[in-house]
Amino acid sequence: MQTIFDAVITITSLTIIGFYTWSLKNHFTSAGMTWKARLVSAGVILTAVLFLYLSWTQPQVLWAQVIGLILEIAAAALFWWAIWASRRARLRFAFDPALPHGIVSEGPYRYLRHPFYSSYLMFWTGWAVACWSIWSPFPVIFFAILYVAAARMEERNFEASQLADEYRQYKRKTGFLTPRIGRD
Repeated sequence: MQTIFDAVITITSLTIIGFYTWSLKNHFTSAGMTWKARLVSAGVILTAVLFLYLSWTQPQVLWAQVIGLILEIAAAALFWWAIWASRRARLRFAFDPALPHGIVSEGPYRYLRHPFYSSYLMFWTGWAVACWSIWSPFPVIFFAILYVAAARMEERNFEASQLADEYRQYKRKTGFLTPRIGRD
């Protein structure tokens, strides 16, 4: 059973990383990648290698693998929902300093301002839980720091753009990385 779940988690995880890689060429429209965006890419490769190593060399508990797999699948669903909602928006890579073109407020953007970063964090958290290792949280913390920094930079870009007033209104209605509960 352990080997079957290791294989399912490996295939699911690498497929989701493939989705994220696909989006760099086919969804996001930046002219290039900043060094911080390249740092994220390097982190993805190194973390994937670490998590694959942990998955195949150390025992995991079944319930952690199941919870991790559920989180990964939920992350993929959120990712594709965000792709669908922003398909015409010409979004940019993380850490792109250019000012935004417009505000996306449909799909998951009705509830949270940064569904892509939420998806990425949910994915890495899921894989970390599935690995069930003392080392697993460290890459998740690394990515959380980077994704929050990228999201805050994007929010500063909105505040510096012609969309600042509209974005402030949008911001009052939505959560940062998680849905804002109990507000209109």
